[in-house]
Amino acid sequence: MAPTILVVDDDREIARLVRAYLEQAGFRAVCAYDGATALRLIGSERPALLVLDLMLPDRDGLELARSLRADPATAGLPIIMLTARVDDTDRIVGLELGADDYVTKPFNPREVVARVRAVLRRSAGAPAPSQHLRHGDLLLDLDAHRVMVAGTEVELTPTEFDLLALLLRNPGHAFTRSELIEQGLGYAYAGMERTVDSHIKNLRKKLERDPAAPPLIETVYGVGYRLRQP
Repeated sequence: MAPTILVVDDDREIARLVRAYLEQAGFRAVCAYDGATALRLIGSERPALLVLDLMLPDRDGLELARSLRADPATAGLPIIMLTARVDDTDRIVGLELGADDYVTKPFNPREVVARVRAVLRRSAGAPAPSQHLRHGDLLLDLDAHRVMVAGTEVELTPTEFDLLALLLRNPGHAFTRSELIEQGLGYAYAGMERTVDSHIKNLRKKLERDPAAPPLIETVYGVGYRLRQP
C-alpha cells in the first residue's frame, strides 16, 4: 500500500496542488485545512509523513508540531514544514521543535515531492538485522530504529536518528555541516548548513541528561561537530 501523506494548509489551492503531485508520484495523499482536522486525520489515517503549513486559521503550525512531538504516539512522525515565512528565526524554531525539513513558498511542487521521498527514505531505512551502535550508555538499534540512554528509550525524529547514526559510526571525526547533510541526510541545498545546528541542539537536549558530564557531541569551532571519543 502506498504511504499516506497528510498535507495541512489553509490555502486549498496549494494543498490540492501538493496532493496532486504526490499522487502522481505514487503516494496516497489527504488534505486538511485547519489544525483540528489535521489532528483528527492523524488519528484516523495514520499518515507516514506530515506536510505542515505554519499559518493555520485555528492554531499555529508550530504549536501543532510541538504537541505532536510531545505525544509518544506521534513523536516520530516525520514533518516537513511548508510556509511563506522566510525569516531564519522561524525556520530554526521549526527545526528545533523537531521538523525534519522546511520548504518556503513559493515552491516547486516537484521539490516538495523530492523532500517527501528523502525524509521517508531516512525514516524507513534498510539496515542490516540486529545492527547496534554503542557509545557509553547510549545504544542505537538500527534494526528496530530505537535509541536508548541508560536503558531508557529516547524519541528521535528521522533526521535526528540519521545524524546520530553517522556520528556514532565515526567517533572522534570532525564533520563539517555540509558533510553532515550530504552523508547523514543524503541531500544538500543552499542554506541548509545553518539548520544542522538546530538538529544538533535537539540531540543534545535529548541525549545529554547530566549537565556536569562531558558533552557527547562536541562543537569543533570553525569546522562543525564530532562525537566525543568513548
